[in-house]
Amino acid sequence: MASPASINPRIVEGLYAEALALSDDVRAAFASHGRIEGEDADLAAVALSCEALRTTTRMMHAVAWLLNHRAYFVGDLSEFQLRRYGKLVDFPEGDPIHLVQLKPEMRELIRATELFHARLKRLDNGWREREAGMPSAITRLRERLAQQAVRSN
Repeated sequence: MASPASINPRIVEGLYAEALALSDDVRAAFASHGRIEGEDADLAAVALSCEALRTTTRMMHAVAWLLNHRAYFVGDLSEFQLRRYGKLVDFPEGDPIHLVQLKPEMRELIRATELFHARLKRLDNGWREREAGMPSAITRLRERLAQQAVRSN
């Protein structure tokens, strides 16, 4: 298996542009869904509301993750802050019971957000695993203190 790609400013900027475009598509799709009619209109409206909330929240988390990385690359966040607060959380996929009640175009858009989020999650996990072998700042400090104590004696 190939080593995970490092996250760099060019990758983050490309993903950020993609996230903004996808977020705009999500907003437009859910804003213009129209009136739901039929005998199961209430169930379909609930399904649409639930999936709209889940999908927009998924994209907000993705954009926030990308903004944290942008802030890191321009020096507004330290690596410690990024590692501590910039983790991309697991986010549930669409509910199959709700999804069958939506139009195919809406299901495709929801699936696109799920795939985008999964790409970011793989990047985040790869970046965290790649650096996992490095000792923490506290471990390095303890090692330096121990070396200093040996020299002093």
